[in-house]
Amino acid sequence: MIYGLVVAGGIGQRMGSDIPKQFLKIRHKSIISYTVEVFLDHTDIEKVIVLVPEDWIDFTKDLFMRDFGEMEKLVVTAGGKLRNDTIMNGIKYIKENYVYDDTTTLVTHDAVRPFVTKEIIDRNIEALKEYDSCDTVIPATDTIVESLDHQVISDVPNRANLYQGQTPQSFKMKKFEELYTSLTEDEKNILTDAAKVFVIKGEKVALVEGSTFNIKMTHPSDLDFANSIIGRKNEK
Repeated sequence: MIYGLVVAGGIGQRMGSDIPKQFLKIRHKSIISYTVEVFLDHTDIEKVIVLVPEDWIDFTKDLFMRDFGEMEKLVVTAGGKLRNDTIMNGIKYIKENYVYDDTTTLVTHDAVRPFVTKEIIDRNIEALKEYDSCDTVIPATDTIVESLDHQVISDVPNRANLYQGQTPQSFKMKKFEELYTSLTEDEKNILTDAAKVFVIKGEKVALVEGSTFNIKMTHPSDLDFANSIIGRKNEK
């Protein structure tokens, strides 16, 4: 089976909102609903599991009922403190409620990247026919500088070899669980995303082409940009 895990466990402090940023609106619909809709419409995704802060489960269920109606394909459950804790909660839910095997696939995606496309999800699923893990990326267009002391430049890596990570990040469920549970606490403390679990353990992570429009809603200016994108789409 292929499961879509929409990760919405955080609260988004940088957005400066009184509510978690995934529930903010772009035009007349919440960010999270735009995201979930893409996964619901994808015919290869058999279940969409949305992981939110525990205190927001009922709110999210009510929101989805208004936006989508009753849908057997859609589940809302509690996320975790950190991203990979949230993914592990999703895995736990699947193991307790559904059939799974060595081929069970997870397509994990940030709830606050509402402009993911069917084509990007397709490329993730296709990559997992050859690899156990893949990461959606776009080539870096700006020069990236490194500073170890946060005061002066330590290095300027070759931009030709650099990419900006996005989501989805997708992988075989059993493989992710096996690798994650084998990490030491020190290794878990340096994780920034799910793909790094594979990198730390020396596993290959395939690159999947993303999109410059597949942005993450982080700052208030991102909402302005998102509203303009939706506005242009509505005008067509």
